[in-house]
Amino acid sequence: GVSCMKVLWAPWRMGYILSEQKEPNCIFCPGRDREKDGERLILCLGERTLVMMNRFPYNNGHLLVAPVRHVSGLEMLNQKETLDLLLMVRKSIEILKRKMCPDGFNVGLNLGHVAGAGVEEHMHFHIVPRWKGDTNYMTVIDDVRVIPEHIQETYRKLCPEFV
Repeated sequence: GVSCMKVLWAPWRMGYILSEQKEPNCIFCPGRDREKDGERLILCLGERTLVMMNRFPYNNGHLLVAPVRHVSGLEMLNQKETLDLLLMVRKSIEILKRKMCPDGFNVGLNLGHVAGAGVEEHMHFHIVPRWKGDTNYMTVIDDVRVIPEHIQETYRKLCPEFV
């Protein structure tokens, strides 16, 4: 018999594929230029902590919370940075609850390449909102996720909340 290949059109994946060619700059280091914060999906830049949206999210509203200082692990943070980081994780969750009404969250750190860290050199928390039934057959069959809201729309919704 003739088998038919099924094709899922997902042009947004090309950005992820091309991003494998690593840029010389760390995506988490804010630099001095604030003009491109929107383009970089930075929602909040404080003295010690920053929040940005994940350009390749596991789910709508997937946020990344990182120390401003370029460090790879928790043990490298001082007490003020550690407290600020955790308070910003808490604030981010509160904002996501208010603006996106998820049923729960996955919150975590991937420390080291073997633990799944995409950017090992600059530690960051992942905050992934979860909704009942958000993992559907697409993810199970072929590691494909369906993100219903455009990332720029989510950015516009969340950005004013971080002021």
